[in-house]
Amino acid sequence: MISFLRGTVAHVGLSTAVIDLNGAGMSVFATPQTLSHLKTGTEAKLFTSMIVREDSLTLFGFADDDEREVFDVLLSVSGVGPRLALAVLAVHEPEAIRVAAHTGDSKTFTKVPGIGPKVAGRIVLELAGKLVPHGTGAGAAPAAAPNAEWKPQVVAAMTSLGWSEKDANGSIDKAMADSPDLVDAGNVAQILRATLRWLGQDGARAGNRVGSRG
Repeated sequence: MISFLRGTVAHVGLSTAVIDLNGAGMSVFATPQTLSHLKTGTEAKLFTSMIVREDSLTLFGFADDDEREVFDVLLSVSGVGPRLALAVLAVHEPEAIRVAAHTGDSKTFTKVPGIGPKVAGRIVLELAGKLVPHGTGAGAAPAAAPNAEWKPQVVAAMTSLGWSEKDANGSIDKAMADSPDLVDAGNVAQILRATLRWLGQDGARAGNRVGSRG
């Protein structure tokens, strides 16, 4: 496992850089922001994440350890590969990604080329609890939000997953009738998961998806 590279910048391209390590050139993929800080002929240090496959070994470089951590967590989402995870970091700062994941804000991820509403909805669903903004205790819930603030976010996440806005609103209301503690907490990610679990309790409910009405 290569955790970081320190050496002379031998080349900077559009999506990669080559770091000279005592005569050995290591190629790394990086965001435009990270590459913009590298100057040929100067020394640089990049934190790295290695992706090992049967036919390749690829390094991705980051300006700091926080970027690398967010990248690695994004890779845990089904359907998100290293190139797409890097694209997310090219569009958003690590802290913005943490906030979006923590609050269930799927629209933040749809701003990334290659990520549509369904993938964005899956990202916030699978990242819930895995990324928290700095200054927030690990695993701690955000401050309670009024219904007027959290409900539109939950509805947006559900519509991105295929439910109609009407069905989403109705399902949230019915699910939260059984979970008043979640309503009081106002945690978007927890309310979304609870509503999806409620829908899954009855196979017929899953038929409410827009996509199944063909």
